[in-house]
Amino acid sequence: MTVKENPLYVYRKINNLFNLSLYLFVFTLISCSEGMLNNTSETPDKNIGPNFIFILADDQGWNGTSVQMMKNESGSKSDYFETPFLEILAQNGMRFSDAYAGAPVCAPSRYSIQFGKTPARLSLIRVGMNTDHIDHNGLISIPKALKKINSNYRTAHFGKWGMGSEPHVLGYDVSDGPTKNKDGNFVNNKSQWIHTIKEDPKHIFSLTKRATDFITSSTKQQKPFYLQISHYAVHANIESKKSTYERLKDKPQGTHQKDLGFAAMTSDLDNGLGMIMKKVKELGIENNTYIIYMSDNGSVPNIPGAKKYEKSYNYPLSRGKWDALEGGIRVPLIVSGPGIKPDSYSATPVSGSDILPTIIHLAGGKEMQFNNTDGGSFAKILFNENLKNVRRKVEGIFFHVPYRNGIAIKRPHSAVRKGDFKLLKFQDDKSIQLYNLTSDLKEQFDLKKENPLKAKELEKILDDYLIEVHAPKWQEGITWKKTPLKEINSNY
Repeated sequence: MTVKENPLYVYRKINNLFNLSLYLFVFTLISCSEGMLNNTSETPDKNIGPNFIFILADDQGWNGTSVQMMKNESGSKSDYFETPFLEILAQNGMRFSDAYAGAPVCAPSRYSIQFGKTPARLSLIRVGMNTDHIDHNGLISIPKALKKINSNYRTAHFGKWGMGSEPHVLGYDVSDGPTKNKDGNFVNNKSQWIHTIKEDPKHIFSLTKRATDFITSSTKQQKPFYLQISHYAVHANIESKKSTYERLKDKPQGTHQKDLGFAAMTSDLDNGLGMIMKKVKELGIENNTYIIYMSDNGSVPNIPGAKKYEKSYNYPLSRGKWDALEGGIRVPLIVSGPGIKPDSYSATPVSGSDILPTIIHLAGGKEMQFNNTDGGSFAKILFNENLKNVRRKVEGIFFHVPYRNGIAIKRPHSAVRKGDFKLLKFQDDKSIQLYNLTSDLKEQFDLKKENPLKAKELEKILDDYLIEVHAPKWQEGITWKKTPLKEINSNY
């Protein structure tokens, strides 16, 4: 008897689908009725400013949720994982099909979000780098920018920090401190791929509790807030609650995503999001609160082991974490909040460095000037999904991976996305590859010979940018780890 023929499995599947459908119906009904009873406005209260809740998942791929991120591409959602609360968030707001992390690994991506700059400009291009060269205190971060607009803003960061310095230096009033992967139960050996039952897997529920307490206290004080919840999930080690694991154990595996423990951890992460959404509604602040959900980089290509790349966890995207191909940098991005049309969609390319200027725009500071930023506000896209471009001071979205990585592509490389096209350049032999991502999402067909003018145009844009920002320059043997950048002395 196959799994699908098992009566117990059939019963559980029907029961789960019924419960999910019932929840979606009740959640929608409550949302509509409370909105009518409270006669709430669709725009933020200008007296206190809008609230922001930024939820950053760790290592969650573009198709690592049950939200289909791209129209007409069924592979842009998981064929195994369940994230019903994220589905509700998408139904209430806008999903982006072409959203990018600032880098294919965590630390540089997180820097990009906080400061609106690319890792290349910041010269922070990999995990484990010395960060003495970065002016953490002087640079304008999200909390500092919001407090310039309105000094009443309260700011908090809970979960994985993964950066140099400490959260309070960047303007966070409350935080868990300078936490790293190890604080989220990560052990860097083969045991990371062995599923473990935990009551509080990856600290999802304890850090969510701290987050909801912060939301409650800020609301009682009638102060606007910025809250960043940087989850340790779904980064290894693989952990989940027992009840979640049991609920999913008879569900058939997907074609590309197969790990039961990882599916359970993803579901637990989604339940944490549900707790946040419930608290926002309970406090009646949903019409003055933006919720932004994103991942710091793409998923590891395979679990366990991260060794195989053909038809990996990120399929149909190419490769995964550690690479500047689409599987490593394209990520889920969903935004809901006042003025955003429900169930809306944008195919405009946006990036992690756009988060800072977008939040500042939404908070009423669109005239605020920043020095040497790479991001631009996509607030107008949130309110008008037909807009096709984000205005940035730089021409394109840039990625810089100038080192050999024994796990991934194993060659130093950089990339630029402009419009429909993306150019990849390898530093070891200066070779290039050109792809049209609208017609070739898998990056299979190199167009540099068919379209040499476009290849030349993008290569010049990429080279000029790396020179302009004095980006770290690859040399054989440089790992960029621990040694201060001024001692390495290699840049464009």
